Amino acid sequence: MTTTQKARDFLAQAELIHSAETVATAVKRVANEITEVLQEANPVLLCVMSGGVPFAGHLMTLLQFPLDFDYLHVTRYGQDTSGGALSWRAAPWISVKGRTVLVVDDILDEGVTLAAVRDRLLQQGAARVLMAVAADKENGKAKPIAADFVALTVPDRFVFGFGMDACGAWRNLPAIYAMKEEPQCSA
Repeated sequence: MTTTQKARDFLAQAELIHSAETVATAVKRVANEITEVLQEANPVLLCVMSGGVPFAGHLMTLLQFPLDFDYLHVTRYGQDTSGGALSWRAAPWISVKGRTVLVVDDILDEGVTLAAVRDRLLQQGAARVLMAVAADKENGKAKPIAADFVALTVPDRFVFGFGMDACGAWRNLPAIYAMKEEPQCSA
């Protein structure tokens, strides 16, 4: 968590990467793509906490087919700005056995977390696991997983907004911003 003033400073010094209008248009496009693929599948939509909440919330209102909703909470970041060991905090309550699962998250960065989520869901008997992300970071690294549905791409910088945070702040922004430098989260 960061102070209110520090959070305001982050935003004041950041560059707008995708406006709220661009984000909304991209979410609508992805909803149409998902509908084409999953409209007859009766999928389980799993939101990855906490970053996936804005994307999942907006996306779900645009999906015009029945689905079950649940969440999972796994992270490599916590309040840090770089990834560490995976921390599984909550598993889905709905059984995924024999089901098509759509995992919705904020960003595909290095892909380690989403690859682990996919592997765990397949081990639990999911028939098919698809990934939807609000942002795919163009970092030039080989990723162990690719998203099936991508709303937007972002540069290889520290980004925040629309689910992604800057030291715990600004997940609630409707647009996506990039920091000029990686933020210093500690005092």
